[in-house]
Amino acid sequence: MMAPLVRRTWWLRGRTPVLRQKGRSHDKASIIAALCVSPDRDRVHLYFRLLPGDNVNAARVHEFLAHLARQLNAPIVLIWDRLNCHRAAKVVDLMDRVRIYPSLLPPYAPELNPVENVWGYLKMNPLANWAPTDLATLTTTTRHHGRSIQRREPLLRSFLKHSPLSLRLK
Repeated sequence: MMAPLVRRTWWLRGRTPVLRQKGRSHDKASIIAALCVSPDRDRVHLYFRLLPGDNVNAARVHEFLAHLARQLNAPIVLIWDRLNCHRAAKVVDLMDRVRIYPSLLPPYAPELNPVENVWGYLKMNPLANWAPTDLATLTTTTRHHGRSIQRREPLLRSFLKHSPLSLRLK
């Protein structure tokens, strides 16, 4: 949905800010991502893929994990939620073939998932009070801010530290 997340803002005294948005739009962009910690725990990277006008499903998870496995070229310990497409036969088969070892979070525990902190930051900071007028603008701007976050390793590290999971970061 292309409705903005409205936050409190500063504006000229006596003038109410107007936030224009496109009504009745069902366009959306889904995102799939992974926060990766190096084996020696000294580097953190964010990998993500935008899916304009599409949903995260087993085929998209399969593609994302295949690209991630090629990019990292090492065994992967994957901690993720219990979304049905994460447990699809096609995805499980890929994980067995490319040395991905999944560990599922407890049900209904988004506070444990560090990637949820990335989405929260993205929505509450660079994308707050912004109403895109079309899907292309939404995708381009979201990709730009996602890449900006990728370059900020201290911020990525903070997402991991904010999670109650014990990852023992330096």
